[in-house]
Amino acid sequence: MSETAASPAKKRPEFRNIDFPSLVSYRWPLASLASGMHRVSGAILFFLLPFVVWMFDASISSEISYGKFTAAFDSGMLGIPGVLWKLVVLGLIWAGLHHFIAGMRHMWMDTHHHHVGKDFGRQTAAVVLGLTLTLTVVLGAKLFGLY
Repeated sequence: MSETAASPAKKRPEFRNIDFPSLVSYRWPLASLASGMHRVSGAILFFLLPFVVWMFDASISSEISYGKFTAAFDSGMLGIPGVLWKLVVLGLIWAGLHHFIAGMRHMWMDTHHHHVGKDFGRQTAAVVLGLTLTLTVVLGAKLFGLY
């Protein structure tokens, strides 16, 4: 018998995906954070599409339906207070803005791949996150009647 067959095999290191407990303490790079949020915003837009269609239909059908539409945000609807409806719309605003701006970033990187590097990815991700947050705050202030 040879030595390799008799000796136990060396255990190879295991590389696994990040599990949920370590996900909380994991520090995401900005580029992966922007990319992951792009996916999340797309899922939000997809699953809330019926709500978006209802909002659009209610806002343009007639004056009566527009009145009911705006009353939902003031006094509530279906037993849900108006503030919660505004928070849902604020989430849609963020999702739409982030998905659009991050999508433009991805399209730019796809068409100009010879200029893309690690620093460029970090800088553009910071621009996407900052621009999305700023526009969401501005439009959220308008939604909640601050100006």
